[in-house]
Amino acid sequence: MSQRSRKLIGAFLLVGSIILWSILATSIYLLLPEGLPGLVLIGFFIIAGMGWMLPAMPLIKWMAKPDATPTDNH
Repeated sequence: MSQRSRKLIGAFLLVGSIILWSILATSIYLLLPEGLPGLVLIGFFIIAGMGWMLPAMPLIKWMAKPDATPTDNH
């Protein structure tokens, strides 16, 4: 598969994963009890805001992988 194809597929997968992550984070936020201290909420939003990067890093690495070069058998 060429790098160009991987980047196209990866872009769609990345957008999809960010959308799913935001739905999950919002659902968890809505389950939190009211009146939590501000520091707890800040911690939640830091984790929720940066958590999408963990699954995205291997995907970006895969997208950036260079094309395989044909080997010369001479």
